[in-house]
Amino acid sequence: MDLDTERSIDQLTRISRGTDAREVALGAYARLADLLERLEPQHWEAPTECPGWDVAAMVGHLIGAGEAGASLRESLRQQWHGKRQAARFGGNSLDAANDLQVREQAALTPTERIAALRQVAPRAVAGRLGLPRPLRRVAVPLDAGGSTATGMPSSLRLGQLMDVVYTRDVWLHTIDIARATSVAHEPDPQVDGRIVEDVVVEWARRHGEPVTLVLDGPAGGRFRRGSGGADLHLDAIEFCRILSGRAEPTDDVVGADEAAARRLLLVRLVF
Repeated sequence: MDLDTERSIDQLTRISRGTDAREVALGAYARLADLLERLEPQHWEAPTECPGWDVAAMVGHLIGAGEAGASLRESLRQQWHGKRQAARFGGNSLDAANDLQVREQAALTPTERIAALRQVAPRAVAGRLGLPRPLRRVAVPLDAGGSTATGMPSSLRLGQLMDVVYTRDVWLHTIDIARATSVAHEPDPQVDGRIVEDVVVEWARRHGEPVTLVLDGPAGGRFRRGSGGADLHLDAIEFCRILSGRAEPTDDVVGADEAAARRLLLVRLVF
């Protein structure tokens, strides 16, 4: 983290297949596996902030999502199941697919879950980044309802999903697990900081307003877009948790223009 150097948000480089998507994705998986190796048996039953999921279920979801990333056939199978079962999950087909992932890994022991995750990670990253160029431009609609927080985008490109969003999912669930278990997990500027930086760029482009943003912690930094506008100062990880819908902004994270700051923090991103 460098709070002494202010960076222009408009000059930052997005994570993509053509830049560092592979390195960041593999780094996120490696950090997740490292955290899981340090869990005690009781930690796997700890409830997380994702309703209905304990740590074991969350890891089961990540294994299933990894298998979908590694195989187009498996991805289509899970998507088809999600569409058929969406009505059971408030009309949210992604929630239905996630539920399938959790149930299909339910019999695995903690040791088997870690091994499965390590085995699928490189295949998942290779499969995601190998998506043909014409498909990368396809817009995928995102269901409202269910676990989808208010303010989320209504669609995203497949390229963005493959390069960025699946990696964010692994990354933020790693933080979910650390919070659920109270096992130490210090952010890494090279992995966490790069993901946060990309989040800042997408968030600023979505709201389109001038802003000054100071994010504390090893994954943070000082960012500006335009002149004037809202002034926000908060922890880098908490910033991402707010944008994901996991948390709400508190009184100490906004500057003088409280209304503007709160409005910008209600612009959600997909994680």
